[in-house]
Amino acid sequence: MKTRPDGRKFDELRPISAKAGIVKNADGSAMFKIGDTIAYAAVYGPRELYPKFLQDPTKGILRCRYNMMPFSGAGERVKPGPSRRSTEISMVTEKALLPVLNLEDFPNAVVDVFIDLPQTDAGTRCAGICAASIALADAGLWMREMVSSVSVGKVNEDILVDLTYEEESAEGEVADIPVAYLPKSGRVSLLQMDGEISKDELVKALELGRQASLQIYEVQKQTLLDKYRGESNEE
Repeated sequence: MKTRPDGRKFDELRPISAKAGIVKNADGSAMFKIGDTIAYAAVYGPRELYPKFLQDPTKGILRCRYNMMPFSGAGERVKPGPSRRSTEISMVTEKALLPVLNLEDFPNAVVDVFIDLPQTDAGTRCAGICAASIALADAGLWMREMVSSVSVGKVNEDILVDLTYEEESAEGEVADIPVAYLPKSGRVSLLQMDGEISKDELVKALELGRQASLQIYEVQKQTLLDKYRGESNEE
């Protein structure tokens, strides 16, 4: 493959836009759009956790709920309500975000993050993590750094960044690798893979993903700056 179906370079992200503070009743919220995939995240808390037997007296708990809407886009229609896939993605989203959060100051409390995707074209868990990271910062929670997530992978012989649904479902050898990075420290908080890829190809893909995550981080940071500069101007 000399060119990608949408004309991008192999290491090029789809167009990105983001906005913070879009859900008025939430403690923090954000929209993150990459290509035709749109994720909304709303944060509520820290607040007391019920039922009480779920409480942790040493720290707060993070709960994430990932939800693709039934007619959100590429692929088959998604059945409404929880599924095995949405439960799994909710769990890995929590694990991707937990390393940057300080919940020790909120014993017996919970922070709920609701992620909804009204429109999708692959990379949904990555877009959800990016939106949730912005929303958590917008909620004023203490964070060591942001979490920036992107998919990388292999389509036949080519190593690509930010795969689309068309590329994920292409014939031949395909590997899809969602990754979440902590851009400032260089650590990885999520690494999954569907498909087969050699060690050398994986190393190359992860380096391309790291570079792409730095671009996403700049968008996340600027989104928060734009929101708070706007609030300062209103005052």
